Amino acid sequence: MAGNNVEFSGDVENGYGGNRIQPFASTPKVRFCRPEEGDQKKQQHPITLKTILGFEEICSVDVWRASVAELLGTAALVFALDTIVISSIQTETKTPNLVMSTLVAIIITILLLATFPISGGHINPIVSFSAVLTGLISITRAVIYILAQCVGGIVGALALKAVVSSRIEQTFSLGGCTLNVVAPGPDGPVVIGLETGQALWLEIICSFIFLFASVWMAFDGRQAKALGRVTICIIIGIVLGLLVFVSTTVTAQKGYAGAGLNPARCLGPALIRGGHLWDGHWVFWVGPAIACVAFGLYTKVIPSQHFHSY
Repeated sequence: MAGNNVEFSGDVENGYGGNRIQPFASTPKVRFCRPEEGDQKKQQHPITLKTILGFEEICSVDVWRASVAELLGTAALVFALDTIVISSIQTETKTPNLVMSTLVAIIITILLLATFPISGGHINPIVSFSAVLTGLISITRAVIYILAQCVGGIVGALALKAVVSSRIEQTFSLGGCTLNVVAPGPDGPVVIGLETGQALWLEIICSFIFLFASVWMAFDGRQAKALGRVTICIIIGIVLGLLVFVSTTVTAQKGYAGAGLNPARCLGPALIRGGHLWDGHWVFWVGPAIACVAFGLYTKVIPSQHFHSY
């Protein structure tokens, strides 16, 4: 992320060991040497393929303990967000998207603060994947986290299914990610919603903005240290809330639930509820993946000295 002058240190607070690649929102030690300091350079620790893969973390108890926080955090996120979606629509307020966006910002901020000290506060495959591409965590840790997040999404959807009536479950599709729904029409059932191409572009754009405008503040050691953990989490929550508002407002299409911005959150209701939730479900995975790759390229293209100018 900062060229060959980046030295990654272990996260002392979280007790992570292993490959010395840090989790989300931790602060890497970045040292830059002026030309005249050439002879005084400290020994650097090059990032090797072994470090990137991080296979030894499979046997790390700390990593698996952290993954439990990712699982429970994602489960709570899915349960809360899907409840917010259902209640916002069911109450028939004049601005359900505004109410939903505000509540989304609040719940995400709270859950980030709850999981950060344990796992780094990913609770989203987008964050874990982009952390790999920017060199902050190993591929093994990312896979473990993403699997935990997907299981958490399923657990959250099961918890919601257990407490809502079958009518609400059917009417609101467990608050899952939808591109379209089948509604009664004058000449029979009709499909209403958003076209797949439009939804894919929205997912790519909103996911990239999410990474660029908020997550990068946590990835960049300078900004993370200057702003502080609480401020970072609040900013991420606000940005996600705004993106939910934008994606549901700019389309104004019934049947389209807005940008998913979290594949694990979309997966849970799709597996539990099924049906039309699988229609175009790939969009909620492919879109964020493309955005993560674009974000990773962005972090590599910008000159490293621009990241740490003071």
